[in-house]
Amino acid sequence: MTDDERFGGFTLEELSDYLDADRTPARPDIDADPEAAEALVRLEALRTASHDLLDAEAAEDAASDAGWIASVLASVRTTAHAGRDVPVPDEDPASTLVVTEGALRALVRSLGDEVPGVVVRRTRFTGDVTTAGGPVDVEVSIAASADGPVHLRAEALRSIVEDAFAAHAPFEVRSLMVRVADLIEGGRS
Repeated sequence: MTDDERFGGFTLEELSDYLDADRTPARPDIDADPEAAEALVRLEALRTASHDLLDAEAAEDAASDAGWIASVLASVRTTAHAGRDVPVPDEDPASTLVVTEGALRALVRSLGDEVPGVVVRRTRFTGDVTTAGGPVDVEVSIAASADGPVHLRAEALRSIVEDAFAAHAPFEVRSLMVRVADLIEGGRS
């Protein structure tokens, strides 16, 4: 691949920068370009696979004598994209408790792992998460296996996320939407 190779009207660098920005602000010119959209799907899959490989490698290293190095590296990777601190309501004015957006996203991802045929692609929190107990809208984008009722899988995830956030989220969930962004056919998206 050369530096001049384009996917639709866009270079790999442009598409990668768009993903790095979490597709915000939205770029209709990229999203509407079929070749660029396909390249974005493949880039996201590559990133997911890379993170999975890093996690697997960190787990193997943790079992070795140098396991502490792997756990430090895994922690750095996790906290590097932790997002904003979300204050946890506490009656003690001297305490400052927070949970990161990254930790809440990881919770949603792990709940998605419990629903067969679902892969959580993205979780977005909209609203003032920096105010303890404030109202927040939650949007979860998933890829769902096409070998069964997709809407039932999305609803199953929405239900368990709703229950988990009712018990553990340090904010009021004003709305919770699970959006199917992609279909998985034949075990691959």
